[in-house]
Amino acid sequence: MAYTGAGNLALDGPDPRIHMPSEQQELTQMTPEHYKPSFEESMYWAALEREHEATTTSAMEASHYSGLHKKILGRGEKKDDSVSDHTYPPDKKHGSEPRIVSEDERHTAARALRTAGWVSVFYLITTDILGPYSAPWAFSQLGYVSGCLIFFFFGAIAAYTGFLLWWMYLKLDSARYPVKTYSDLGGRIYNPIVRHGINILQSIQLLFNVAVIILGNGQGLSQVAKNRVCFSALCIIWTVVGMVIGQIRSLRNFGWLANLAIWMNLIVLFCTMGVVAHSGPNLVAAVASGLIDSPADAVPIVHSAVIHIPFTNQIVGVMQIVYSYGGAMLFIEFMAEMRRPWDFWKGMVFAQLFIFIVYMLFGLFVYAFQGQYTVNPANQGIATFGWQTATNIISFLSALIAAGLYGNIGIKVLYVNVLEELFGFPSLLSKSGRYIWTVTVLCYWSFAFVIASAIPQFSNISGIVAALCILQFTYSFPPLLFLGFQMHVDAIEGDRPYEPGMTESPRVDSWGNWSRWKRAITKYWYFKLFNLLFGMAALATAGLGAYSSILGIINGFKDGSHASSFGCQSPVA
Repeated sequence: MAYTGAGNLALDGPDPRIHMPSEQQELTQMTPEHYKPSFEESMYWAALEREHEATTTSAMEASHYSGLHKKILGRGEKKDDSVSDHTYPPDKKHGSEPRIVSEDERHTAARALRTAGWVSVFYLITTDILGPYSAPWAFSQLGYVSGCLIFFFFGAIAAYTGFLLWWMYLKLDSARYPVKTYSDLGGRIYNPIVRHGINILQSIQLLFNVAVIILGNGQGLSQVAKNRVCFSALCIIWTVVGMVIGQIRSLRNFGWLANLAIWMNLIVLFCTMGVVAHSGPNLVAAVASGLIDSPADAVPIVHSAVIHIPFTNQIVGVMQIVYSYGGAMLFIEFMAEMRRPWDFWKGMVFAQLFIFIVYMLFGLFVYAFQGQYTVNPANQGIATFGWQTATNIISFLSALIAAGLYGNIGIKVLYVNVLEELFGFPSLLSKSGRYIWTVTVLCYWSFAFVIASAIPQFSNISGIVAALCILQFTYSFPPLLFLGFQMHVDAIEGDRPYEPGMTESPRVDSWGNWSRWKRAITKYWYFKLFNLLFGMAALATAGLGAYSSILGIINGFKDGSHASSFGCQSPVA
């Protein structure tokens, strides 16, 4: 973010639960490779998994689980000894005799591969090079009141959808049938078509994220060079750097780099606030960005509680706020790497609070001093060349970390789910797979360069990414997935309890039988209707955001207020 390579793509390269020695695979792989468990089966083993996680914690941790955990998850009774072992089907290595592996062995092997804690999750969610720097420009399009309300509203519903993803993961993931990615969750609840669709959209988002980073770094480097170097050539420089970084297939111990990126981002934010408070706006960048025709046309800075500009322009501003809450795309992947997925809510809550408080305050502060001349990204609107250069250089380093994360994950999603699974390409760890990986990296970063240089409009291109991809993973998909999840849960209430080794389906009626649909629809119908309407509203917002961003791109090229495609003129210098 079944999928064979993203469970720990953000942390440790290829998923060790798949690409590992065969002895370890025998402990963690419970079924034939392409076996898809039923929903009832997934729920059964997930409940035992959560119980096992709770009972194997320390005394202090166990006391934490004893109250809230029991109430929310419903741990139930201790599992029967009759299901403590699992008999594997015979294979070539072990001959015709089945091998028995105990549940304790399996859990020990699976849990040993999960090392992340909730603090690491906090760092990874907030490893964001784009969200904070776009916040001031969003306020310049929305105003004080509208901007604050939208920041709060989108933050609150992002927390709600994050909890939905967390809840579904806890209910469906187990060492026997792991849910490793966002797409796994969609496939488990709906069908493989949904899983492939999510994988494709995830690949597109990560590709556009890399393109936006190339564009932003190209803009920053053009400012450092005082626009004496062709802008497209500067974008090529970052593309080549990305191609080199992309040859590294493993991102082990990425947590400390994510930590470092956060502090670098904070340094840039504080420097930007300190400088803009004692200097005027960058009128040169404002002209290049199409905010004014020439420095001579500048008027006193204006601030507004509510800004009256074309509605489509405001929607593009809203999409910048959506960008700030875009970490949900990898929430499942992060949970898949946690020793205790129950603790994910801590990292998510603190990350969302950090994003809401820090990003919004930064946006308000910069807008208060630069008003209608606020540039996106904000640090490139600094008028003092020395400080502008310093913040650009720091942001370059932070962007390299983000680009390494996005590019590595994006290419692995593309390779494992599209090339390997759909087209039968060799394993990523094979010799031929290594060669294909190299070519894939070159093509991936080349496509990202084409996007960045063809559409050198930072706000509009990031608005398209937010509308088409980020908004789906954060706001559209979670309620729609939860709708299907809850319908499954309510539908199976009339079935026989699932037990391992059942020779017949526990279902007493088929999905074609009205009684099953009645149970699925009527129970808690108001909550299901809410999630359905919520998901539909998010999809409508996505359509409006995409339309507004595309219209902005067309108008920018038509009126000549923005840099041209593949040109040498920088968008901010």
